[in-house]
Amino acid sequence: MELQQKDPLREFAPQLERTSILGYAWIVFLLGVIGLGFYAFLSQVWYGHEVTGMRDNVVWGVYIVNFIFFMGISYAGALISGTLHLFKTAWRKPIIRMAEFITIIALLIGPCFILLCIGRLDKLHYLVLFGRIQSPITWDVIAITTDIFGCFIFLYLSLLRDLATLRDDELLQLPNWRKKLYKVLALGYTGLPEQQQRLNRATDIMAAMVIAIAIIVYSVLAWIFSVTLQPGWHSTIFGPYFVIAAVYSGSAVLILCMWAFRKVYHLEAYITKKHFVAVGVIMLVLAAFFGYFTFSDYLTKWYGSEKNDELLIQLLFKKFYWPFIISNYIGVLLPLLVVGIARFRTIRNITLTAVVVVIALWLNRYIIVVPTLESPYLPIQDSRPEWFSYSATWVEWSLTAAGVAIFCLLFTVASKFITIVPVTGLSGEEKKEDVLV
Repeated sequence: MELQQKDPLREFAPQLERTSILGYAWIVFLLGVIGLGFYAFLSQVWYGHEVTGMRDNVVWGVYIVNFIFFMGISYAGALISGTLHLFKTAWRKPIIRMAEFITIIALLIGPCFILLCIGRLDKLHYLVLFGRIQSPITWDVIAITTDIFGCFIFLYLSLLRDLATLRDDELLQLPNWRKKLYKVLALGYTGLPEQQQRLNRATDIMAAMVIAIAIIVYSVLAWIFSVTLQPGWHSTIFGPYFVIAAVYSGSAVLILCMWAFRKVYHLEAYITKKHFVAVGVIMLVLAAFFGYFTFSDYLTKWYGSEKNDELLIQLLFKKFYWPFIISNYIGVLLPLLVVGIARFRTIRNITLTAVVVVIALWLNRYIIVVPTLESPYLPIQDSRPEWFSYSATWVEWSLTAAGVAIFCLLFTVASKFITIVPVTGLSGEEKKEDVLV
């Protein structure tokens, strides 16, 4: 099959120039979900945490679960994009920008859920003015801030060539303000050999840095739990366990983004089965590592027969039975079967598996946070049952849905500003090779 040599930018022009009726309907729907979340936020500010399911014992709930989940997929995006860039993986080009967008967008959303747990937002600045370096919370603030700056720089450097291409293309029908914006953001880049050499060197350095930062930051997040004496949290393997879980969930989110943009923008010639299988294999390997760490964590708790750990495990197998089974069994075994067996290795099956993995990893965070707080190491004197049992309210679910909607909206807006697949350096021969595979 022969393909004509084409300018990839021409094929992405409709994505940048116009938005379909369905596209506008999608944006309106997302804004509606965000509006509901804003109403829920106002209700929480007005009435306090009474409108949530959080109480004196279960002081963390769905908000912290969402925070851990979004931060996890952000670090996964950084690790995947940085690693693919450093190793110069040939098939990375059509999907690496999606991984970079996942990193930045999730980094912007994740910390917002921490703010929802704070009863006095008016004293938030005290964390900066009077923060104690001995506190793991302070470590997390420093680490997340550093990560945001590092990932923004890495994303910007990777966009620079395409920004210059969009600036110089005269056939694109874009508003003048966007052309001027591309001109400013391109920083005078013209593709001279010296510029390319400097840009390549800077991008390589930032790729290595974001990989290191991602590992450090998510380890710090794990230490917030593991340095406590709470049953289920006091674990020496929580650092690597959280990192593996983060990359695992992030690989699944990347597959979902690949499928969505492939369908919406008809990118079948660029995002092929080869890419789904490649990321699926990454997901398979991470599933095996995640299963190993999960087994090691629960085995040592069960075998040690420490009273509070034993009570926690009993709670997991009674009240949290199905979330436990989905997150630690189905979420681990399904990728091994679907991706590991060649006959099941289709785009549809890999995408459906990614959906299950995303749900399983969110539930995994839930059963890490909530059951431990429902079985406190030192219960308070007033131990009324409703204070020991947590159930998220409509306020928490609305704000959770709003977080997902903001993620989708920012991804949609980003894809209208810059091509979701890098066009600079994506030659016709490269496209031809992908299709033939």
